[in-house]
Amino acid sequence: MKGVLVVGGGVLGFCTALALQDRGRTVTLLDEGATAKPASWGNAGHIAVEQVEPLASPATLRAVPGRLLAADDALSLRWRDLRHWLPFGIRLALASRPRRFQAGKMALSGLMAGAMPAWQTLVAGLGRPALLIRDGHYVIWDTAASAARGLARIQAGDHGTATVHTLEPGEGEALTRLLGRTPAGAVRLRGSGHIAGHDLLFDAMRGRFLERGGVLLRGRAVRLAPGEGRVRVRVAGGADLNPEQVVVAAGVASKDLMEGIGHRVPMIAERGYHLQTPAGDWPADLPPLVFEDRALIVTRFRDYLRASSFVEFSHPDSPADPAKWERLRQRIRDLGLPFDLPGTPWMGCRPTLPDYLPAIGRSAHAPGLLYAFGHQHLGLTLGPVTASLVADLAMGQGAGPAPFDLSRFG
Repeated sequence: MKGVLVVGGGVLGFCTALALQDRGRTVTLLDEGATAKPASWGNAGHIAVEQVEPLASPATLRAVPGRLLAADDALSLRWRDLRHWLPFGIRLALASRPRRFQAGKMALSGLMAGAMPAWQTLVAGLGRPALLIRDGHYVIWDTAASAARGLARIQAGDHGTATVHTLEPGEGEALTRLLGRTPAGAVRLRGSGHIAGHDLLFDAMRGRFLERGGVLLRGRAVRLAPGEGRVRVRVAGGADLNPEQVVVAAGVASKDLMEGIGHRVPMIAERGYHLQTPAGDWPADLPPLVFEDRALIVTRFRDYLRASSFVEFSHPDSPADPAKWERLRQRIRDLGLPFDLPGTPWMGCRPTLPDYLPAIGRSAHAPGLLYAFGHQHLGLTLGPVTASLVADLAMGQGAGPAPFDLSRFG
């Protein structure tokens, strides 16, 4: 089999396939298709260039006890999944020590600096610049006390290439009309953005990939095996693929594939929930709204609204918790948002490593094997810039970013 096989049909997979084609490579993409929507399809659509601080941090550790005791918090650790999240939690605590956090922040900031330029290059290459909307986002607080705390934290924080602005009169009036009340506090961050629509983006990437001669295979990779200078990829159903190079960009499924050839991948499924509804009366020009006190983000896309919340550390195969969708509906009701309920529910698994940094590099266990996964909440944001790094590695250019190499886990 000639060329490169990319395993995974999420944003990382398609961005990597396109970046490899940009460099003249023959590319096949292995995608499970409609049987499993990727986590990058179900997110809030936010290009979060402001999130340069890994969530594995001293602040996160300090907040966990209080959040677990809260009656209605967005963080969930179910006892029946203890065997999955406890080992991960120990590693997260170790990664949250100040020195590790600072090193992680430096690495993530460097990667994030190229995120928006890479997105601009991607949509220009697709011939669809309107897929990227660079209008920032709002952060909103419910009470004067939470607004004072939140504003102080934001003003003291590092937001990468994003900048923080007080609201102009017209912005405050628009939020008041939407909410039916004046927010206790709000700021606008500029420099971030969001996509026009998930299906629009995936259709454009898939179409461009096929136009350029890419081959799209439907199937699920179940095993990797090194042999004779290449990596064989076993596909469910018994077929073997033997390409010149392989890129594993399969989200949570990457764990089993990479551990099967000797890597240690302490990944967990960080599951997220959303509700989707038609756009209705929501203003078309309003950027995403982050309701910080409710751990809720609402994004207006071209034809629909999404409300996203909740962090649930679990196993990919654990059943969804319907109570979370109902709690999400209640938060929307409490805020009085013009969001047509009950909405269409969705749950997906973010691939998360304990230091909240992605895994990007070249395998030392098998020739011709590259990987790009573990981007947690930032898969959409970092997809294009990660793809460029991986494509350079596939061309033999550079040794890969050391902070993101899997060898950091032993």
